[in-house]
Amino acid sequence: MQTASVFLLPNGTFFVELVIFLLIVFAIGKYILPPLNKAMADRQEKIRASLEAADKARADAAAADDERRVVLDRARQQAREIVAQANHTAEQVRSEAQARGQAESDRIIANAETELAVARQRAVEESASRMGEIVLDTVEKIIGREVDGAAHRDLLDEAIEALKSDVQSGDRGAGARS
Repeated sequence: MQTASVFLLPNGTFFVELVIFLLIVFAIGKYILPPLNKAMADRQEKIRASLEAADKARADAAAADDERRVVLDRARQQAREIVAQANHTAEQVRSEAQARGQAESDRIIANAETELAVARQRAVEESASRMGEIVLDTVEKIIGREVDGAAHRDLLDEAIEALKSDVQSGDRGAGARS
């Protein structure tokens, strides 16, 4: 049983191994771990900065999207207002053009009616003055002798006035029909 007790007793190799182990742990703690810890801290800082930048970019993108929507809605509203104003202006222009056209049409019709009345009056006066001569010529041909126009002038004037009044009453009837 002596061999078992030797196993638990530390010998010189154990101490040498312990010293080497402690030197390796010290060397690792002094020379290897600080650069590793620094690299890990730098990497961790980079990751944190990247995450913050990503969060900020996401927030900026959301704000830009909201702003874009607001601007787009404003532009749509302005477009609707412009279209409504253009439609209103077009309706006004159409109404004004229609009113001007109707006024021009009424003016042309009134001028035409006036010219027609003047021409009719001229034709009546002309035919009335010629009628006396025609009647006298016709009477002379029928009777076969010359008729004195001055002696029968009052009869001729009366016939001409009757003709004028018939024509004028016909004008009023025609005006009432149109």
